[in-house]
Amino acid sequence: MSLDKQKVKEMVRRAEDTLFHTNIREFSNHKGRLIQISDCYIGVWMEHAYDALLIGKLYDDCKDISLSQARIFFENQREDGQMPAYVWNNGQVGYRHIQECVPFGRICYETYLLTKDEDFLNEAYTAFCGWDKWLCANRMTRKTGLIELFCEWDTGHDNSIRLEGIDHATPDMFGKEFSNQPFMPLIAPDMNAVFYGDRMALCDMARALGKNEEADAWKKKAQDVKNKMLELLYNKEDNFFYDVDKNGNARKIKTIQMANVFQAHVLGQDMFDSIYDMYFKEGKDFGTPVPFAATAVSDPRWVMNKPGNTWNFFSQALVALRTDFWMEHYGKTADYEKLLEVWLEKYNESSETVPFGQEFHPITGAPSDCSPYYSSGMLLYIRAARRLGLV
Repeated sequence: MSLDKQKVKEMVRRAEDTLFHTNIREFSNHKGRLIQISDCYIGVWMEHAYDALLIGKLYDDCKDISLSQARIFFENQREDGQMPAYVWNNGQVGYRHIQECVPFGRICYETYLLTKDEDFLNEAYTAFCGWDKWLCANRMTRKTGLIELFCEWDTGHDNSIRLEGIDHATPDMFGKEFSNQPFMPLIAPDMNAVFYGDRMALCDMARALGKNEEADAWKKKAQDVKNKMLELLYNKEDNFFYDVDKNGNARKIKTIQMANVFQAHVLGQDMFDSIYDMYFKEGKDFGTPVPFAATAVSDPRWVMNKPGNTWNFFSQALVALRTDFWMEHYGKTADYEKLLEVWLEKYNESSETVPFGQEFHPITGAPSDCSPYYSSGMLLYIRAARRLGLV
């Protein structure tokens, strides 16, 4: 594959112009700059927290965004510790699902490392201690030591077949609506990988604050989550982590939920290598020409059930962006750089139809019609262009 450097430079300028003149803005209900996802998504979501950290890493004069975007979630944290899933620029704040998707605590700790803002570190540590307390009190109805999925949007995997028939959002009376349902609530590997990652981040935050006993306690709590994931969610025969229903039955649908387990560094190297080689290498279930397909292509349920924004079918920009967290960590540098090259090429090809869109057909590379000028797509492009030495 040979990329046209001039085209890449033009696309980077186009992405920067859109980011700095459209997506970066101030909300009337918050002091400080934020990075909005796109005109299709009128606000900030917790699952896009990496956007704010990454722009601070890419541009020295944007570190304030990394701090500000985390703080809008702290400001809207309820007294019982619950954080919102999103804050919109019209003032609406959403609490009816979680949708963390990437360990937000880890992103906050890395924001501290980026900015050296100790006041922010103290704020983040307090906020995440409260968040962990809320999760344990409200999302552990089965008392397994793992948190539970109550609705589709908890995962951010909209329209995935793994969550077919489940409500989009959660009613206000947490847990009580499941008493007559045959399989809910679910224990999900992606959500619990995030839970593990946040506890490991709390360990690092506590250590940085000189709270060594608390740091040791958080590390132990994180290990407890990992042990329970291996006990309850890992299927040895299939070498895969599945959702498990309230009766202890695995829902054997192989989806990109596995990448969340990778990005939180739940697995040791040997176990990672085994799963990656079986399912994620080029030509495998998720190792499609545009990596990584949202559902294993060997599964008959891998179908385009919507023309846009379906986590049952397309390869997602968010998944590609989040490979920053795990591919090099696990020694897959060559595969990582190839993935970045493919995504650059596909964005170049779709620049006049759906510029910097949310997702692509995993086989043909055709864009879906969902969310042009998507912040994660633009940041992925800039990150990839810099990493590959094209700008």
